[in-house]
Amino acid sequence: MATYAIGDVQGCYDELQRLLDKVRFDPGRDRLWFTGDLVNRGPRSLKVLRFVRGLGSRAVTVLGNHDLHLVAASINRRTRARDTLDGILKARDRDELVDWLRRLPLIHVEGDWVLVHAGLPPQWTVDEAVSICSEAARAIASRRSDGFLAEGMYGDQPDRWSPTLRGRDRLRFVINCCTRLRVCTPEGHIDLRYKGPAGATPDGLIPWFTVPGRRSASSTVVFGHWSTLGRVHWPPYKVYGLDTGCVWGRKLTALRLEDRRLFAVASEFRGSD
Repeated sequence: MATYAIGDVQGCYDELQRLLDKVRFDPGRDRLWFTGDLVNRGPRSLKVLRFVRGLGSRAVTVLGNHDLHLVAASINRRTRARDTLDGILKARDRDELVDWLRRLPLIHVEGDWVLVHAGLPPQWTVDEAVSICSEAARAIASRRSDGFLAEGMYGDQPDRWSPTLRGRDRLRFVINCCTRLRVCTPEGHIDLRYKGPAGATPDGLIPWFTVPGRRSASSTVVFGHWSTLGRVHWPPYKVYGLDTGCVWGRKLTALRLEDRRLFAVASEFRGSD
């Protein structure tokens, strides 16, 4: 039995199947962890969603920003020029797929391993992250949050964690950290604008996992989202960034948790910038 963590698929179904063939995935024994962003920009998002949902308990998936964008689009009927979500929004099983998506967690923890789409603010321990993210996940799953998901979710503030945050500000901050975070100030203020490589951050900003005193640093974090990060493994920080830009023509990567071996297949798709 093996567990494979897989980076952002983003609708690249064919590459996902080739990667599973490469690792000889056995759905009767093995498990898959997905870093989120199952959908969008790639050509076969609907097929990816149906496949991963069909794996049932053999797959663990956390929500990514593109997954939440699909949930929002299912509510407000608004998509962006580069989106490839129409196939899902017009599908006969759209409601079942979107309902399944919005019930996914923002974080998954097993032993020393933490799975999240983007990152964690430096102020959170892993236990605090689980509690705070579970609270946010319950809100996302509730139909009472439709208005927030359709409109109020978008925005870059607040930019620093405080346990006194409440309501929409609290939920937006949690979602932003878990699904959009790349860099912070050394003091722990998140910045959601920078999208370049880790080695070229603007003055005053550093990768979220290098913030001094980060309280989740004792666990090994597997994440996606940052396709321009530069490399997958970042010792001594105990993190693996598995988004290796499949949707941008690079590769789709998996990490076998038991021995930390990496596997990858080349992309056959190149999305438009």
